[in-house]
Amino acid sequence: MEECQSTRAIAATPVLLIAQLALLPLYLWLFVGSQFDLNLELGRHLLPAFVGLIVVPLILAFLTEKWAENSRKATGFIRFMGLMPVLLLTVVLFIITMTQVSQIDSAGPLIWPLMILFPTYLLAAALVGKALRLVFRLPMETGRTVIFSLGTRNSFMVLPLALSIPEAWATAVVVIVVQSLVELFGMMLYLRWVPGRLLPDT
Repeated sequence: MEECQSTRAIAATPVLLIAQLALLPLYLWLFVGSQFDLNLELGRHLLPAFVGLIVVPLILAFLTEKWAENSRKATGFIRFMGLMPVLLLTVVLFIITMTQVSQIDSAGPLIWPLMILFPTYLLAAALVGKALRLVFRLPMETGRTVIFSLGTRNSFMVLPLALSIPEAWATAVVVIVVQSLVELFGMMLYLRWVPGRLLPDT
């Protein structure tokens, strides 16, 4: 049951990301108003990054899955690749963070509020997820899935897109880098805290 919930949560990730990207023009209009030239400039940077970093990997993942369904030799390869995402994500995030050290340092006054805001969000998301589980009488596994879905915000998916935007948006890159770091360590804590204390097995 828990594996089924995890599969559904993972399957929802690209759908949620596409929905967020579809709403991006609305967000830009709300935040920057009538600065349409700025919107166009941002779009010219985001579209190639979206295709290369999101669409192409999704297509390759789909083709790999189809290959695995029709080939027994693919089993070992799939198992090996299943061990790589966490390791590669950690390495990539470390490298990106090192390249943004100067930006993070220059945004010093902004960092401390973010270091309070993002962990507070993770705590609130966990408590809200637990409340939703009680209100709707969800199974334990579903309640945990809701908590993890609320806690994660696709920051790792958005991070490479953020690095492709113009220099004028450097502050946004800093915010997303910090968010990604906090989310990474937050998910590690979630893995112990949510099933161990917040929603333990009865």
